[in-house]
Amino acid sequence: RQSVRSLESKQYLWIMAQSKNPFASLLENVTVCGREYNFFNARKLAKDKWDRLPFSIRALLENAVRNCDDTYITQNDVMTILNWKKNQSLEMEIPFKAARLILQDSTGVPVLVDLAAMRDAINLQGGDVEKINPLCPVELVVDHSVTVDFHKCLNAREKNEALEFERNTERFQFMKWGSQAFKNVKIVPPGKGILHQINLEHFRRVVFNENGILFLDSMVGTDSHTPLIGSLGTIGWGVGGIEAEAVMLGEPISMLLPEVVGCKLTGELNQWVTITDLALTITKILRLHNVVGKFVEFFGPGVTNLNIPDRATLSSMCPEFGATVAIFPADELTLDYLKLTGCSPETLSCIESYLKAAKLFQSYDSDTRNIAFSKVIKIDMSDIVISVGGPRKPYELVSVAEMKETFHHSLCSNGLKGDPVTFAYGGREWTIGHGSVVLASITSCTNSANPTLLIGAGLMARKAVEKGLAVHPYIKTSLSPGSLVITLCLQQLGLLEPLEHLGFHIVGYGSMTGIGNSGPLPKQLADAIERARVVTVGILSGNRNFEGRINLHVKANYLASPLLCIAYAIAGTVNIDLETMPIGKNMLQKDVFMKDIWPTRNEIEEMEKQVLYPKLFTMVYSDITNGNSLWRNLKTPESILFPWKRSSAYIRKPPFLDQKEKRPDIIENATVLLNLGDEITTDHISPGGSIPMDSTAGKYLTSLGVTPDKFNCYCCRRGNHEVVSRGTFSSPCLFNKMVGFTAPKAIHLPTKETLDIYDAAERYRKDGKTLIILAGKNYGLGSSRDWASKGPWMLGVRAVVAESYERIHRSNLVGMGILPLQYLEGQCASSLGLTGFEAYSITVPTQLNPGQLLDMKVDSGKLFTVRVRIDTLAEVNYFKCGGVMKLMLQKSIT
Repeated sequence: RQSVRSLESKQYLWIMAQSKNPFASLLENVTVCGREYNFFNARKLAKDKWDRLPFSIRALLENAVRNCDDTYITQNDVMTILNWKKNQSLEMEIPFKAARLILQDSTGVPVLVDLAAMRDAINLQGGDVEKINPLCPVELVVDHSVTVDFHKCLNAREKNEALEFERNTERFQFMKWGSQAFKNVKIVPPGKGILHQINLEHFRRVVFNENGILFLDSMVGTDSHTPLIGSLGTIGWGVGGIEAEAVMLGEPISMLLPEVVGCKLTGELNQWVTITDLALTITKILRLHNVVGKFVEFFGPGVTNLNIPDRATLSSMCPEFGATVAIFPADELTLDYLKLTGCSPETLSCIESYLKAAKLFQSYDSDTRNIAFSKVIKIDMSDIVISVGGPRKPYELVSVAEMKETFHHSLCSNGLKGDPVTFAYGGREWTIGHGSVVLASITSCTNSANPTLLIGAGLMARKAVEKGLAVHPYIKTSLSPGSLVITLCLQQLGLLEPLEHLGFHIVGYGSMTGIGNSGPLPKQLADAIERARVVTVGILSGNRNFEGRINLHVKANYLASPLLCIAYAIAGTVNIDLETMPIGKNMLQKDVFMKDIWPTRNEIEEMEKQVLYPKLFTMVYSDITNGNSLWRNLKTPESILFPWKRSSAYIRKPPFLDQKEKRPDIIENATVLLNLGDEITTDHISPGGSIPMDSTAGKYLTSLGVTPDKFNCYCCRRGNHEVVSRGTFSSPCLFNKMVGFTAPKAIHLPTKETLDIYDAAERYRKDGKTLIILAGKNYGLGSSRDWASKGPWMLGVRAVVAESYERIHRSNLVGMGILPLQYLEGQCASSLGLTGFEAYSITVPTQLNPGQLLDMKVDSGKLFTVRVRIDTLAEVNYFKCGGVMKLMLQKSIT
């Protein structure tokens, strides 16, 4: 009692409020630098059980104990998590309350648009608009709107950023308004770096200190690569914008108690292998082990050989191998990294003291056999070889020694033929064919923010230039670092100049090529590719390479380390074994091999030591929210209600709350809009790249007086439902089985016309038809974009029947009131004889249960059983109300 009275008044009041928490008796003191702090010691519930729990489950348990109020989070929820070992496979529902939220602009703008619309709706009903305010810290980083329009010039960054502001002024004004109109919203302006690297280097807490109460940092983000923060021992995963809105307004996330796969790392990478090679190898292995929807927790003595940026490179691939979380429990290297990145001594002491007192600190050298993982996968890092991932999926692992043979086999298996084509560029003629590299990008993701990888790329460039090697001028090369810190390191080491000599000039600070903002290829090159229909290649240091994502003229894309981006750019082709064949000739016309210019890890580490120090990080992040003069001079409305403009082509009031539509208890005689195959990605459903002039969205923008050079990309138009709904299912790589060829087309069944998908959906809407989609395995693979569910809803889709779903997209469908249905094991559309030309009916019971089996009727008389993929009771409530937004609106009003 005496210790409590000695605390600050805010802390005392907070502790008194916890008297309503049935676990208040677990509060303990810890003294740091002469000051007392409090924390919930969840281990006291049952020490033996706690010590057997994976660290990620301990984090869920601490979260439930601390937030327990017997309303949203109950004592039974706490016991469910505590008894994880026996409950993990029972699909038991648990709540999770994230401490904070991160957004990037392409998903963040729609979130703010929805919140602004919710305020309008409450205002119309005479309610308190202030109820629509985030209750937790929200950090939004503008990193998805810059495009590689200019490259291979010293002022490429400045030119691209100027164009970015010219195109996105209205969006930026809206975001800036949002940071002023909504509480707890912080915006990082464009040109500062990418969301995840800023989160890792600056926004990370590891441990929260709220009025003297210490607790674990936790978060969700509207980007599927949010699990990167797991490299610091923090629980975090990607959610759709719809679910993020509920988190903002205080709703706990409802989830199934996850299994935890332990990934044991042993050994050490050899001198020539990079962390990217390990990341791609792990991605393939974990995909094969089907970790979808599970937590992955790394352990084993090999972890001590990986620094935090290396761990971040592995955690960032979490959505690619399908898991929800990929975590490295905090250890001494975590504390070292926090110190390096500018964490104050007092804060660092709080973090260390809390983690150790709460038994949440890891020693990777110690024996961890007591931890009861659901499954253990062992990986010896000394077995890893130099590799790439592609040409269409991140987990298609190819060693560089096998690249030539594998690429040739891929061409033959797809029946692709074609002769090389010659074109004029830069005053001479060039010849390209299948396998020619036309795009090489060290693009913003953890690969391009990892000091080891970027310094390694700089050293490789220096050695290449010294030997007289060069890159063909028609190859579109670019460098978009994930952090300003990396640029300063390269400058201080004199490594920017050799990178620029090879054409890798800094083009901006944003996701850029990695999300499809690669900009156009040179016109002569693009025309030649179209004329000869050759399969050209892109090499990028990104996370994703789904078909049609990177550039419409580049059919094959490989994920690679920044060093391999340079090697393949110099070689100019993937029809090469980089380990045995020369990549070029030196000034004496002698062969140069990749090994001749490849730096060793020891070389790289020696240079790292020269430039990485705390003042570098504190200098970069001292003005992270200020922005340049263009940002500072943006004029924004001062009202708490947003003044919508009907003439706007960027920000429009969405219709999701205007319509009176209820949950359909009966879907009767629904028409199939699309019959799709396996692994339909969110890039297929809601593309993020450039808007073609002849597309439905392009024609709409033209009708508004927008010229094609101002179209921007779909990512940046997500604040306007009219544009993005027209872009739904507009990927040129979409194959609708009902049409029979690859194109974004659908058949309007009454007239048998083949139309653009939006146009067909519009006809069905006017006829009052309900639409459904048939799909295969892993429907919704890829980015956590909520418009991949909003778009189909706008088209009139009210149910999807698939063999399986990717986690985030399934929850997004529920969040929009679209019914996700799943065929029974071993069944699919073809096995059931379904073509999509039938009409479908299903009755949704009033008392719907998670995972319930329902009968679906076909007008042919066929009857088959499907499982409702509404997985939790909370999701049932979302669906009953017609989606998350409508439920949150009801709660805010009442």
